[in-house]
Amino acid sequence: MLRDYNAIVGSHDILMVTLDTLRYDVAQSLWRQGRLPTLTPWLPDTGWEARHTPGSFTYAAHTALFAGFFPTPASPGPHPRPLAVRFMGSTTITPQTCVFDAPDIVRGLAARGYHTVCVGGVGFFNKQNPIGNALPSLFEESHWDRRLGVTDPDSTRHQVDVALQSTAALLPDQRAFVFINVSAIHQPNRFYLPDCQDDNLASHGAALEYVDGQLGRLFEGMSRRAPCWVIICSDHGTAYGEEGYQGHRLGHEVVWTVPYAEFVLPQAPKT
Repeated sequence: MLRDYNAIVGSHDILMVTLDTLRYDVAQSLWRQGRLPTLTPWLPDTGWEARHTPGSFTYAAHTALFAGFFPTPASPGPHPRPLAVRFMGSTTITPQTCVFDAPDIVRGLAARGYHTVCVGGVGFFNKQNPIGNALPSLFEESHWDRRLGVTDPDSTRHQVDVALQSTAALLPDQRAFVFINVSAIHQPNRFYLPDCQDDNLASHGAALEYVDGQLGRLFEGMSRRAPCWVIICSDHGTAYGEEGYQGHRLGHEVVWTVPYAEFVLPQAPKT
């Protein structure tokens, strides 16, 4: 663990972006091909880090994420965690881990003075029914409408708009925790390739290229407020016919291995 996360919390805004359903192999291939111009400057020289998801579908993975169980490095551990909620016997809490006396890190950050914002995407964030409200209800402010969901080809642009509008309304010294569940990569993603009739690995990658094109504005807007710690990762992958498997909520390697990155955006100079 390279950072003291106790020093990050309280001094930095925090941006968590989950690229819903993004596969590690596709993300890494696009990085190698130079097709992620916004993200590449922030990734290590080796590209995305391969990690194992804590859950094979959105609800399970995000419940774990919000408890401080981020995707685990795909190598023998134990691996220290940046954020955690206090409980006895944890072997992944170190002096550098920021620990909250709360049931989840969202409410833990709120207790430390953060304004917490959820910009929903896929159905588990759509606020249309009790389970669609469960994760958004952890946040002080949450947003969802059809423009942010999987059926709008420009969903990421709308999500970035909502996130920047929310943070622009805050006082400069109010720290923010902004969470965005990016829906664009989730099925259906065929509309990111011309004349594509069915979702496939190529349209999955094209969706990530679209998302990358929207993130520059998000990073620029967040860095205008304060230094910002960014966690960007997938919640799980998805299968496109490998060994007969389709979709996720299953135990295939393409579902369990996800891309992960974290970095700090320095605060932009005031003009």
